[in-house]
Amino acid sequence: MMNAHYDTLEIRPPAQRERELMEQLPAQVARAKSCTAHFGRLLAAIDPADIRSRAALAGLPVTRKSDLHALQAAEMPFGGMTAVPPGRLARLFVSPGPIYDPEGRSADFWGTARVLYAAGFRAGDIVHNTFSYHLTPAGSMFETGAHALECAVIPAGVGQTEQQIEAMVALRPDGYVGTPSFLKLLLEKADELKADVSSLRKAVVSGEAFLAPAREFIAARGIAACQAYGSADLGMIAYESAAREGMIVAEDRIVEIVRPGTGDPVATGEVGEVLVTTFNRDYPLIRFATGDLSAIMPGWESRPSACGRTNMRIRGWLGRADQTTKVRGMFVHPHQIAEVVRRHPEIHRARLVISHVEGNDAMTLWCESEAGVDPERVASSIRDITKLRGQVQVVLPGALQNDGKVIEDQRRYD
Repeated sequence: MMNAHYDTLEIRPPAQRERELMEQLPAQVARAKSCTAHFGRLLAAIDPADIRSRAALAGLPVTRKSDLHALQAAEMPFGGMTAVPPGRLARLFVSPGPIYDPEGRSADFWGTARVLYAAGFRAGDIVHNTFSYHLTPAGSMFETGAHALECAVIPAGVGQTEQQIEAMVALRPDGYVGTPSFLKLLLEKADELKADVSSLRKAVVSGEAFLAPAREFIAARGIAACQAYGSADLGMIAYESAAREGMIVAEDRIVEIVRPGTGDPVATGEVGEVLVTTFNRDYPLIRFATGDLSAIMPGWESRPSACGRTNMRIRGWLGRADQTTKVRGMFVHPHQIAEVVRRHPEIHRARLVISHVEGNDAMTLWCESEAGVDPERVASSIRDITKLRGQVQVVLPGALQNDGKVIEDQRRYD
């Protein structure tokens, strides 16, 4: 009989899980303090042996993802946060920003095997992986998890839709991994080409919000898709199961929801910023502020998910606590927009607007200028800096709202 769960950790009583995590916490804090320069400084006055509860953890300082660019620039390449030298890692990634991300040598370093298993992937399946394999870690994140499950992987990456359809027709993958918008695009292209991609029956989607129109479109094609939530720094944070009753926190993570910009936990059910503490030995992040918004689902302690998993459940990704946002699986930062403006001095002020058009993310850079802006040159700079395509609209000075916003996300996640 096939196991319904990846391991017994997923079905532990909540009190047992909490006790075991808190028993492991002092050693992880001690490793971060003794083996990394950043946490050695940050936790200099802390005795790791005292950090044995969520209350004690909540008293520790926060490290923010939004500060990584500056921290890494000051102490290359990883801001003094890795516990092993770069040459002892498996892969070194470069995300837009740039932000440098390490991958250690342990099996399933990112924790994606559990996520894939919850979505129905099993040994012997063929996985069509459309996350990027070029410099950024998402492709490797899911490939290593698939290999840990003894699945085969088609390293499709992004783009080349017609070639991808040809590969899917020939190789008959059982499941898909990538953004939901690209899965929708592939299915539409298959229809256009009259290609049979009916072997796809399951999917793990991530990198962007999985909104109702995309869910309905994909489900109507007979594909059971589950959403995953993670980052290049932390690996998997939470994931959906077939029950689709919120997102289940990964077993080796401690998740806190705090008031944005602080380290103060909010009440269960209240929307706040996601903070994560990992038990990763190579990259031991303590109270790492993701900048993402979510909320703990009330009642999770007394009512496990219908799939039987008993860990904390959160509502998933509800937007950003700062102006950084994610578009088609890639982070876009205010300083990147500032760099676009710097390259084009004829632009007085700019505002990047993110919207959802026909189920797909769209970027438009609105530029204030009296004259002389070449939209094609600006669009080329956007592609060069963010690795994403965007439209450019030029307006007269004073037309943009003067509210300090550089990035305006108009998408809705409810």
